[in-house]
Amino acid sequence: MARIRKPKPFLTLMESFNPSKILPLLGRYGATDGAGQYLHWDKFIWRVEKGVAEEDAWVATKLARQTISKKIALLKADTPELNFSYCMPNSLFAQLHYIDKVTGGGHAIGDGSFITAREKDRYLVRNLMMEEAITSSQLEGASTTRKVAKEMLESNRKPTDKSEQMIFNNFLLMKKAVERKDEPLSIELILELHAIATYKAIDNDAVSGELRIDNNVTVADMYNEIAHEPPCASTLKERLQELCAFANECDDGAESDRFIHPLVKAIILHFMIGYTHPFGDGNGRTARALFYWFMLRSGYWLFEYVSISKLIQEKRSDYDTAYVYTETDDFDLTYFIYHQVDVVTKAVNSLHDHIEAKKSDFYQFMEWIDKSSVSKGLKRGQLEILKEAVKQPGKTFTVKQVSLDLDVNENTARTYLNQLVEQKFLMASKYKSNKAIIYLAPAGLRERLKV
Repeated sequence: MARIRKPKPFLTLMESFNPSKILPLLGRYGATDGAGQYLHWDKFIWRVEKGVAEEDAWVATKLARQTISKKIALLKADTPELNFSYCMPNSLFAQLHYIDKVTGGGHAIGDGSFITAREKDRYLVRNLMMEEAITSSQLEGASTTRKVAKEMLESNRKPTDKSEQMIFNNFLLMKKAVERKDEPLSIELILELHAIATYKAIDNDAVSGELRIDNNVTVADMYNEIAHEPPCASTLKERLQELCAFANECDDGAESDRFIHPLVKAIILHFMIGYTHPFGDGNGRTARALFYWFMLRSGYWLFEYVSISKLIQEKRSDYDTAYVYTETDDFDLTYFIYHQVDVVTKAVNSLHDHIEAKKSDFYQFMEWIDKSSVSKGLKRGQLEILKEAVKQPGKTFTVKQVSLDLDVNENTARTYLNQLVEQKFLMASKYKSNKAIIYLAPAGLRERLKV
């Protein structure tokens, strides 16, 4: 990846403004290009028409953006007299409309998609919370394999190293975002989220749940060069108070003439934690938790199931570049907003694919098992255990895990498993280290169930 080319500040460009050169370009260069792309100078210079000076075309583009720019008075950059701002070009409106349309009402996992709301939770919430917990941690350096991480979360065993601890913390973090979604944002809540995210998994001599007290923190780029120097530690409390005021401000248009789309606002909250870097470590995990918290608070309940970290991880350089684009072009947040809206669009589409696969898997199994005489007399929970046992010969089940997965008490889970052992659909064994019983899925179970 080549180093990013940085534009001159807009005020500097305007000092040498030449109307005779710029005015003829105003109708040809808008806020976006013909394909709806909001280009940074780094990419813009390669798309300027032959015979047109690059800086003249850039000034025309910046003027077009100025006409639709929205300043955020509460959010100040670390450059004197500059506030963060963003634009809402038509191509961005179109993407937001698409996300609203496919998440509106959550029709894909609403009534009729699964048998009950409880089943919906079992098939989606736990699985997708695990996905977000794992990939969010991997973004921050966790090295545990996905298989081991999922086994830890599914079995509810204690983490054995820092990587597992990060994943377990992030799983609790997602739950906390759901739990606290009806509360206004406060510094106390931000500190609580950070404390959960970094419990026994924090570096740089930072302290969980506490703001940094010095400026010995920088953000490096892929060349290990300083890409960002966060604001002074002495300003953190004031900046976070302003961020909380921004988050809590009513701007849905009902009580004012201002409107900020909830997804745009959630993305800005995400960005500002990364920019401000209020903690010595764990800023990324806290930023993503705030993103989810705000989307849930805004009534987008489907985001409890949407995982964005996997997509960020797959193209981490694009994520980092979006930050740099904003900071190097007059603190224009539009670059980061476009990037994150694209990530969310892909994440929502992935969720719908996941839902359809789960529905198909569930109903195919139910149709197949209903044709088997052995299914008579079995509870639905037992059928769900059998479905997993058929898919994964050798899989182990425990009372605690089944209790969590099926949302039943441990006595009921134990009864389900023991009855399946009696009918020889599972095998019971004991751990060598203790008296706990484990239940194993035998080979050849599918053939046995065809009887």
